[in-house]
This record gives sequence, C-alpha cells and structure tokens, in this order.
Amino acid sequence: MDNHPKSDLADQLSAAWSDLSALQVLEAAFEHFGGDNLALVSSFGAESAVLLSLAARINPDQKIIFLETGFHFDETTRYAKQLIERLGLTGVAPMSVDPITRKRLDPNQRLHQIDPDRCCHIRKVEVLDRALQGLSGWISGQKRYQNETRAGVELVEFDAERDCFKVNPLAHWTGRRIEAYFQRHNLPRHPLIASGYGSVGCWPCTTPLRAGETSREGRWRGQGKTECGLHRPVIKLQGRVG
Repeated sequence: MDNHPKSDLADQLSAAWSDLSALQVLEAAFEHFGGDNLALVSSFGAESAVLLSLAARINPDQKIIFLETGFHFDETTRYAKQLIERLGLTGVAPMSVDPITRKRLDPNQRLHQIDPDRCCHIRKVEVLDRALQGLSGWISGQKRYQNETRAGVELVEFDAERDCFKVNPLAHWTGRRIEAYFQRHNLPRHPLIASGYGSVGCWPCTTPLRAGETSREGRWRGQGKTECGLHRPVIKLQGRVG
C-alpha cells in the first residue's frame, strides 16, 4: 500500500482482525467505523448470499448498495428479491447511472460493445463513487481465490480513489468454504448457476463457463478484461467521462 496514514491503519486493522471469523470481522468493522458509516456493496450474484447472510445476522437494516446497471439478467433481479425477503434485508438501496449521463454517453445502449471499460465506468464506478460520498468505507465480497487480480486482497484496504476504507471479510475464503456455507445455512442459489454460469454480471458481458474454467472466466470473454474497475484504481479513460 502507499505510505499514507489511512493505508497504515488499514494494515493495522488487517493484522488485528486476521484471526477473526468473517462474522467477527464484520462486527469489528461496524464497531470501529460505525454501522451508519459503512455500506455493503452487493451484485446479488453467484456468491453474494454468503456476505448478505452474515450481514443480516448482525443487522438486517444495514445499508446495502445494489448497483443497478440496467443490464442485469432477469434472473438476478428475481434472485435479489428472493434474498431480500429470505434474509429480511431492509436497507437495500438500488443505485444507477443518472439519466442525463446515460443519454449523453450511451444513448443507444451499445457502449458495452464499443468500449466496455467506459460502460463499466459510468454504470458502476461513477455510481459507486456517488453512493459512497460521506461514508467511511464499504464492505466487499472479494475473495483471493477468484482470480489473479484478487490474489492479494487484504481484510482491510484503503481505497485511495474514494478516500475511504474497504473491508473484505471473505478475503481468505475458498470456493469450497463458500459452498459449505450455502449448504449449512440452506441459502438459495442464483438461478443461472444451474445453467453453467460462474460469476454473474451484466447479461451482455457474461457467458456460461466452459469445461475447466474458473468462476470468473465467463466475464468479458475475449476482451482481455477481468475487472469492472470497482476493485482497483479507476480506469484512466481517454476523454472526459461524466
């Protein structure tokens, strides 16, 4: 991390919480930062139910930001409603790109075909930037096992682009451990899992997995792209965005 006091604090908290369970990490984060100063960010995707379940066990009223990109599968929308009802979540706040930006930059809803980085930027990154204003940090479901770009994820990180902290309670969880939690707590599965999908994002940029592929290899297939920009420094785009 950069030599910054907040980066140092993130390192200290990661070390202090390293022996805690994911549930205890969440509890410690709410206590340290204050529950009103944190928001959980969820895609209501393939593995989202685990983190949402943990948060609901502590506070079902916790603020949860759902980035409504306008391109979610219908199955994701139905799954979100199912999880919200099942877990008793009352703090879910859908957030989306403002209509003026969408009309100016993606009037034909085809930006994902021309410039997927810019599409992710206006529909996810800028929306999250706006949603996190005034908060101390956000809670993410990132896990080290998911791909190479996430292999170094820490329990607590300093999100320098947004000047806030990011807490990753499931950072060290494996796919097997995720599966065990689903079974132990009888959590519903995203309906697209049964159709061969791994990580579920926007429908234009998500495809079923092929034999031998890891969970996120169905995202942005053939585009040389592995992340949307939420979990790394904001993509330096050509031209002005938003």
